[in-house]
Amino acid sequence: MPRMRRKGDLPEKVCAQCGRPFAWRKKWERVWDEVRYCSDRCRAESRKAGAKG
Repeated sequence: MPRMRRKGDLPEKVCAQCGRPFAWRKKWERVWDEVRYCSDRCRAESRKAGAKG
């Protein structure tokens, strides 16, 4: 069984909408390169902003 990783050792990205850093999650394991937003809320707000302008 693999050893556990500390939260501080996980890779991080910056959210494209709010600019806050967010850490890797197990559910993003296969699509980490494609993840751009920290939450569903930020993803939805980016769509609203894109439709207005």
